[in-house]
Amino acid sequence: MPLGFYLILSAILFTIGMVGVLTKRNAIMVFMCIELMMNGANLTLVAFSAFLDNPVGQIFVFFVIAVAAAESAVGLAIIIAIFRNKLTVNINEINILKW
Repeated sequence: MPLGFYLILSAILFTIGMVGVLTKRNAIMVFMCIELMMNGANLTLVAFSAFLDNPVGQIFVFFVIAVAAAESAVGLAIIIAIFRNKLTVNINEINILKW
């Protein structure tokens, strides 16, 4: 398959994630949309890596996925802690950083 198909799919994934981050009010949904945006960027890196026959992009994606896994663990722990404190995951109702 040509490189353009992968780039179009990557742009679609990134756009869906960006729209979700901007429109959703549930913290878990926003978190999932951020992960979708990272997967779109990873797909671009892998596509260019395969197109250029250079494994550096795939190695970089491996590290991005490892960091994303750690981010998921910490992010979900923060969301659970906020839920236990405020009994909601709605971003509009979470105001713990306001004066």
